[in-house]
Amino acid sequence: MAKLTGGGFTNLPPDRKALRTKLDRSDEAFAREDGSITDELFVLMLENSETGEVRGTCQLFTQVGQKHPFYSYRLGTLTQHSKELERTFRAEMLALTTDLEGACEVGGLFLHPGERAGGLGLLLARSRYLFIRAHRARFADRILAELRGIIDEAGGSPFWDGLAGRFFGMNFQDADQFNATHGHQFIADLMPKHPIYTAMLSEAARAVIGLPHPSGRAAMRMLENEGFHYENYIDIFDGGPTMTARTDRVRTIESARDCPVIAIDDDGGDEALVAAGRLQDFRCAFGHVRMVGDGVVLSSDCAKVLCVQPDDRVLFASRW
Repeated sequence: MAKLTGGGFTNLPPDRKALRTKLDRSDEAFAREDGSITDELFVLMLENSETGEVRGTCQLFTQVGQKHPFYSYRLGTLTQHSKELERTFRAEMLALTTDLEGACEVGGLFLHPGERAGGLGLLLARSRYLFIRAHRARFADRILAELRGIIDEAGGSPFWDGLAGRFFGMNFQDADQFNATHGHQFIADLMPKHPIYTAMLSEAARAVIGLPHPSGRAAMRMLENEGFHYENYIDIFDGGPTMTARTDRVRTIESARDCPVIAIDDDGGDEALVAAGRLQDFRCAFGHVRMVGDGVVLSSDCAKVLCVQPDDRVLFASRW
């Protein structure tokens, strides 16, 4: 799957060593029982329950910017007025910032191209929020999601070529791969710290600021439905938008209900995302849920996938 991303997807690099490092780091996070916040990574997999095949992946970072600075560009406006000329000049500027340091992050959402139907992307995306709800003490109070920016047909980035590439002496593909495998400390070492006027960038670079990759438009809509907003933060590599929200106000986290299973049957109910278990035992699947008093009746296929029985507790959120 890492080879199918098409570049610019640093959370799933086509590099075996980097992927192994991610998985090892995730194993450590799942094994830690202590509930305090620290810089951790959880990797979740979408599995075909009938074949056992992994068909997608998503990731959660509990608190970014703790080991290395978390950089973004903030798009702002500088207004100046000349009394003599009777003219007001408004200039857009990009300022390198670590404003989002300390937030948690959802990312690494990738669904195998052969599975992009039936709501599986929705299952992957929203499973992250149910995981956060189930382990709330492990995640920061602010949450962000970086969307991949515009990549051209040759695999390059107009934003990178118009800005950072001029200072780094390397093309986007090389910088992207280096970032995915070694981290982005090199950004701190070489990136200019002064604000940059967007008028000084090429037209191609200006045109893609804050725009998501075409494959990420659906993900952006899902984020907006969850209550995320674009607040003029963009990725320093490809200029893609960074969406932010208050963690407890994310729609799935806020609306999810924690109830005991009182019965398992196939007599119908509302379709929902249902999760059970903690840490390495966490599972999330679609299922039919029917409220009865303070408990729920769960469809048998969902109960089987989640390995739950009557009297076990589940966390669920309505499908929308």
